[in-house]
Amino acid sequence: MESGTDPWDMEYRQRGRLWGGSPPPLPRLSQCSRVLELGCGDGRTTAALAQAGCPVTAIDISSRAAALCRSACTGLGQAEILVASTLAAPFRPGSFDVIMASHIAGHLPVPDRAYLADEVFRLLAPHGRLYFRDFSVSDFRYGRGTEIGPGTFLRKTGIATHYFTAGEVRNLFCGLDLLSLEEHRWEMRIRGIVHPRAEIAAVFRKPE
Repeated sequence: MESGTDPWDMEYRQRGRLWGGSPPPLPRLSQCSRVLELGCGDGRTTAALAQAGCPVTAIDISSRAAALCRSACTGLGQAEILVASTLAAPFRPGSFDVIMASHIAGHLPVPDRAYLADEVFRLLAPHGRLYFRDFSVSDFRYGRGTEIGPGTFLRKTGIATHYFTAGEVRNLFCGLDLLSLEEHRWEMRIRGIVHPRAEIAAVFRKPE
């Protein structure tokens, strides 16, 4: 997750691990695939990738998140965790066969989302794949907080979240070939009340 160092470090300092439960289903990956996770947070997905035998590199702008991620990955396999911005990742062009970007683009302002898309294109090898997930406008938290841009809301934590339409996701990564795009919906019970959650999951491939 990424939205500036201070808000995220504050969240991790106050709450510890933020992302509980099981990670989303992992794609089928070759154990020789070079995998990069952008905005790894406290390591829920990174640890699952490492445990599955994939050599994984993970980055996050929050040093506290990176420390939690390292702890989660201890003894699980090949995992390198770095403190770095996803907008200027310290890797050579074409370094990765797979990039995971789960719930990171939605925490970036519009110009930075474009930079993120450029970085993904730069870092992917030809035929490499991007696995994208972010909240949809159908999610129950859409509209909560102060609207600071179309579909983007600032919460009291100082962290902004953008809720995507399918068209926005397609357009954001228009330099890649779209392989699939789905809206996933489920329910979350909070204090006895059921709330609808929704996210967009998409897979893109870099042309040769």
